[in-house]
Amino acid sequence: MNDDYDDEILTLEAFFDEKTMSVHLVERNPPRAKRGEPGNWELVELSDRILTYEELDILAEAILETAKYDNDSFIEIEEEGAAVVQLRNLRIAIARRPFADKMEISAIRPIVKLNLDDYELSTKLMNRLESRAEGILVSGSPGSGKSTFAAALAEFYSSKGNVVKTLEQPRDLQVEESIVQYSPLDGSMEKAADILLLVRPDFVIYDELRKNSDFRAYADLRSAGVGMVGVVHAGSAIDSLQRLLLGGRVELGQVPSTVDTVVHIEDGRVAKVSALSLKVKLPTGMGGTQRDLARPVVEVREFEHGVLEYEMFTFGGEKVVLPVRGGMASEGGRDGRPRGRGVPGESVPISISYNKKKVTIYSGGKYAKQRIEIFAGDIYLFTTVVGRNGESAIRIKTRQGSMLVDAMEEGAKVTAKIAQ
Repeated sequence: MNDDYDDEILTLEAFFDEKTMSVHLVERNPPRAKRGEPGNWELVELSDRILTYEELDILAEAILETAKYDNDSFIEIEEEGAAVVQLRNLRIAIARRPFADKMEISAIRPIVKLNLDDYELSTKLMNRLESRAEGILVSGSPGSGKSTFAAALAEFYSSKGNVVKTLEQPRDLQVEESIVQYSPLDGSMEKAADILLLVRPDFVIYDELRKNSDFRAYADLRSAGVGMVGVVHAGSAIDSLQRLLLGGRVELGQVPSTVDTVVHIEDGRVAKVSALSLKVKLPTGMGGTQRDLARPVVEVREFEHGVLEYEMFTFGGEKVVLPVRGGMASEGGRDGRPRGRGVPGESVPISISYNKKKVTIYSGGKYAKQRIEIFAGDIYLFTTVVGRNGESAIRIKTRQGSMLVDAMEEGAKVTAKIAQ
């Protein structure tokens, strides 16, 4: 513990050092900080001292007053019981009653600023980012470093003579002075996007895509010819595309023209890159050569080697995202029946779609009639049986259906394995 924090709290700066990403001050709790580096954070207690409402209230008022008069600071949100403030390079969230049951001040500061060269990207990927990629999603879990990569990408495009803007709420990307950072206009990102079109940017960095309106604004700007980089909370590259399709945010046929490249970030590095394209073909695994089954199919390929990993298409009125890893969809015999049974604990590649009535889990004919366990992250949700058609349908109003939809909309990574 550090005795330096035992005096009256007047500023936030005393809690930060070069390894501190965020500070969390909660009424009736000791001060805590998250320290480390992307992918390796540790929450540590800074003192034995218990914080009081009175001192946190004084600190909150000082933060708000400073933001009003400092030209480099501003108040993003101020509602009853909640406020979000950008105080120089600190993003500060203030919560108090009735919004929260305790007074809390959380301050986040970026501790890493990188340029694109620091990521040691392949020549092939650099060429794509510079000349072909115009609809990019940067995905990753919280704290993975995706916003840091997006900021590096913004400065890369700016250095190539492009007009670059950002859309953020709150505005906390660390970018050079030539890049103007925009926030919602009258509470609406769509209104802000309309103004941005008049500015005629070459690229817009959208941090981050969460609500339906965010995805619509991103798609509208992209369809107007603006190069777009969107930051999305997602456990994998394909999960970020699943979020793009939820609730009809983007029509399936428009997906490749809206997003052509997905860059997934883990532990502060580029872990995976996917490329999208649209083909009219018979989806892999449907079997046969019937031309009437051919349809528009969005192919999702691993970028560096061009390996087909997923296909996205419409089937029976639903949007399907089907894994095609390692030729999984063609592992059965000519009659489409599985050649072997899965081993308990074996991982099962799945994709999920849903409408107002049901959630459908697709795993392919290889796992027909097998029991599979469904997980959200490390949390077990339920066990279901794969039907003869390689899928399991669950009514959305059931407990299992609602649990699965909630996990997907919260950005959790949903996985499956053969039941024990």
